[in-house]
Amino acid sequence: MTAPQRAVLERRPITGVTVIDAHAHAGPYSLFFIPGADPAGMIRVMDRCGVSAAVLSSHLAIQLDAAAGNRATARAVDAFPGRLYGYLVVNPWHDPEAELATWAGDRRFVGLKLHPDLHGYPLTGSRYAPVLAHAERTGTPVLCHTWYGSPYDDMTHVEQVAQRHPDLVLLAGHAGGPEPGIDLAVEVAARCPNVVLETCGSFVTGEHIERMVGSLPPGQVVYGSDFPFIDMRLSLGRTVFARIGATERAAVLGGTAAGLFGISDEQSTRAVRGGEGVG
Repeated sequence: MTAPQRAVLERRPITGVTVIDAHAHAGPYSLFFIPGADPAGMIRVMDRCGVSAAVLSSHLAIQLDAAAGNRATARAVDAFPGRLYGYLVVNPWHDPEAELATWAGDRRFVGLKLHPDLHGYPLTGSRYAPVLAHAERTGTPVLCHTWYGSPYDDMTHVEQVAQRHPDLVLLAGHAGGPEPGIDLAVEVAARCPNVVLETCGSFVTGEHIERMVGSLPPGQVVYGSDFPFIDMRLSLGRTVFARIGATERAAVLGGTAAGLFGISDEQSTRAVRGGEGVG
């Protein structure tokens, strides 16, 4: 039994491996109530689980108001430096180049977040072109919502963009959505080494994670939870107990994300120690 598995079974925070949640949110959502969605509440759950850091976009940013939501994300990162990192959300209908310029060089944001489904615009459309070119030029990872059969962000859209921008790191949120989207996501990632599958979703199981890891080279699968939209303990448990090797598990849980986002063990360890008293 591995140290992370033993910690889970004994209801202790995970130890022996760095855990970075590559797909998180924060704040209220307009369509239904989400408990504990404030950054302080999220940190309390992360501490109980042994999660070192999370990369997040505010619910406000992905849905109603990208500009105001990005400001909320920046405030969350300010409140918990070294624990929370930001995705800058770009809405293709709200002058995306201006939003990029507003936050250019701001180290609170370590990636871009696109949600073509919520914004009603295809990932392959021209309004996203300058955003993707910027990300490729600057080496900024992009997390994109994906969903099987969507007219906006099916894995076929991801493959087109990955091929157009071979130096772009494109994280496929939800790993393509429910079956057969996951199968398609694995096939696309096998053809496109710049596509990274992110594992969150209530439909994802340990067997899916085993299939992703077993089918792809190292560095193309990362742990994400959609927390607090979905309780992170579900996705964390299936990753910890997936039948994969210890080296592969460490990469999925945090090693790969640390490299993509430039998050060091020293940063996260220091921040966790400083945050132990968060109540």
